[in-house]
Amino acid sequence: MIRCIRRSAEASSVTRIADKIAALEHRSCCGTELADLRPGTPISRDLALQLIDCSDGDLPTLLAAARAAKENFKPGVITYSRKVFLPLTNLCRDYCGYCTFRRDPGEPGAHTMSPEEVLAVARAGEKLGCTEALFSLGDKPELIFPEMRETLQRLGYKSTLHYLEAMCELVLRETSLLPHPNPGLLSAEWIARLSAVSPSMGLMLETTSNNLLASGRAHDNAPDKIPAKRLRTIEEAGKQQVPFTTGLLIGIGETLEDRVDTLIAIRDLHESYGHIQEVIVQNFRTKSAIPMAHSPEPSHGEMLRAVAVARLLMPNVNIQAPPNLSAPYYEELLDAGINDWGGISPLTPDYINPEKPWPHLEQLRLRTEDKGFQLRQRLPVYPEFLSAVLSRPGLLSRKVQAALDSDGLAREMRAA
Repeated sequence: MIRCIRRSAEASSVTRIADKIAALEHRSCCGTELADLRPGTPISRDLALQLIDCSDGDLPTLLAAARAAKENFKPGVITYSRKVFLPLTNLCRDYCGYCTFRRDPGEPGAHTMSPEEVLAVARAGEKLGCTEALFSLGDKPELIFPEMRETLQRLGYKSTLHYLEAMCELVLRETSLLPHPNPGLLSAEWIARLSAVSPSMGLMLETTSNNLLASGRAHDNAPDKIPAKRLRTIEEAGKQQVPFTTGLLIGIGETLEDRVDTLIAIRDLHESYGHIQEVIVQNFRTKSAIPMAHSPEPSHGEMLRAVAVARLLMPNVNIQAPPNLSAPYYEELLDAGINDWGGISPLTPDYINPEKPWPHLEQLRLRTEDKGFQLRQRLPVYPEFLSAVLSRPGLLSRKVQAALDSDGLAREMRAA
C-alpha cells in the first residue's frame, strides 16, 4: 500500500514537473514571437489563440507588447467622445439573455422618445460641451408590436428607421451635435440614407459563434443576432465607405477561440474595405433581472487579454473599452493597448448598463494622465475617417467641419 502511495506521489511529481516545463516552453514561445513582431504587423490567429489563454506569468509580456503596439499607432494620446445617450425606443423584437435595455409594450419603463424629448436632451448636452448624439434603439420593434406601429403612425413615420432618420436630421439641423446611430441590421438603402444625416454609425458584431443561437443560449430568441446577417451589414457599410464602429461582447457563453475568430472577422472586413473606425471590446456584466443573471462575468484578466489580443491583431485600428464596465480598475485597460475610452456622458446614464455609471470626466483625465497619456476629446467620427464625410457637400459636412479642431479632434468649446 505504501509503495502504491509512493508511486502515485512520484507520478504526481513528474506530472507537475512536466506541467512546469510546458508552461516555461509556452512562455518562451510567446515571448520570443512577441519580441520578433515588427511595429504595425498583426499577429497570426495561432499566436492570438495562445495569447488569449496565456498564463498570469505571461500576462505582463502580452500587455507590454500591446501597449507598445498602441504607442506605435497613436503615441501619447487617449481619446473619448463627449456624448448624450438618446434611447430612441427600448421596444425590441430581440430577446437577448443579457439585456436589460429592451422592453415589451406595457412593461414598466417601456418608452419611445418624442421629437421634443430628443431635442431637449440634445440641447442640454450641447450646453455641457457634448459633440455626439448617440442613438440606441431596439431592432425593428414594429414588426412584432402593433403598439409600436401605432406610435409611429401617430408620429407620422412608416418605420422605426424612418423615425430614426428624421431624429438624426433634427439633431443635426437644430444643434451642434453629430448623430451616431446604432440601429441594428441595415439594408444597403438604409446605410445610404442614415449616412446622409450622421458621420458614422455602429453595429456590435458581438460574436461569430452560431452556437449562441441554440435553445437556452444568449441569442436563442434574437433573430437579428445571427452572425452572418450582422457581418453583411458591416460589409455593406464598408462598400459604401461609411466610418463604422463594431466590436465583440465577451462573457456571453462564447469560447476563447470564438473571441479570436470574431476579432479576425472584423479585421478581415477592415482589410477589405478600410472602414472600421473603432473596435469595442465590451465585457458582460450580470444583472438580477436578466435570463443570464447567474452567468459568470469575465474576469479582469480575461478582459485584459481580450483587449491586448485585439490590439495585436489590429495594431493600426482604434481599440476601445468602456471604463464604467471595468471600474474601479479601468485605468489598467490602458496597459492592454486601448487608445480610446468611447462615449462618456456628463448628462445621461448608460442606458444599456444603468447600474454602472460613467466616471466623472475629471477623474477619467487624472487616471489617464497617471498612466502617462493625454486625454483628448474627439468627434463620433475619428480624424482619419473625416475625408469621406467632408468630401460630401451639404449640412452634414458643414456641421462636422464646424466641430473640428486643427488635429481633426473636437474643437474645444466652453460648456455653459
